[in-house]
Amino acid sequence: MPLPRKSSLHGSAPETSEVALLLIDVINPLDFPEAGQLKRYLPAMTRNISRLRARAHRAGVPVIYINDNFGRWRSDFRAQIDHCLSRESRGSEMVRALQPGEKDYFVLKPKNSGFFATTLETLLRHLGVRRLILTGIAGNSCVLFTANDAHMRDYELVAPVDCIASNTEKGNRQALQLMKEFLQADTRPSSKIRFPRKKWPATK
Repeated sequence: MPLPRKSSLHGSAPETSEVALLLIDVINPLDFPEAGQLKRYLPAMTRNISRLRARAHRAGVPVIYINDNFGRWRSDFRAQIDHCLSRESRGSEMVRALQPGEKDYFVLKPKNSGFFATTLETLLRHLGVRRLILTGIAGNSCVLFTANDAHMRDYELVAPVDCIASNTEKGNRQALQLMKEFLQADTRPSSKIRFPRKKWPATK
């Protein structure tokens, strides 16, 4: 008896992809005490992530949003996006530029790491991903914790220096150095990243 075909959990997105782009905590109202420090670094980061995401879409590379659940333990990501786009949200400009499209994935996390108590590893296995491009905030917290857990699972890591931000430049540099030195992460600028030749329909 033939084995059943693997069910598709992701519409017309690629059935397999060796690389995935992760956007960490960019759907964010920036309502924490250090947001004022962080916010000055976000416009440049946002522009760079937006360009990188557009290139990933054109190459058929899956884009996965790894986002905090704001301590509410709810799975309604659309409601979180709407909240972060509201007039009261300090992060609305970033969220407006980076909000996900229909074909993008999302994973909600309760703690710093995108792997802790989430479905991320299951999704990556389903897609056949071996290389992760990590972007987002904060470099010295959630990005670093996610990178560490990815390294422990033997994923190859790319952490583009211009697509990650922290509350301070020093903290961001230290986090990137840790990722480069101890997690073997490639920290080249996003413009230097080359995606595999396109094999699948681009997502929107």
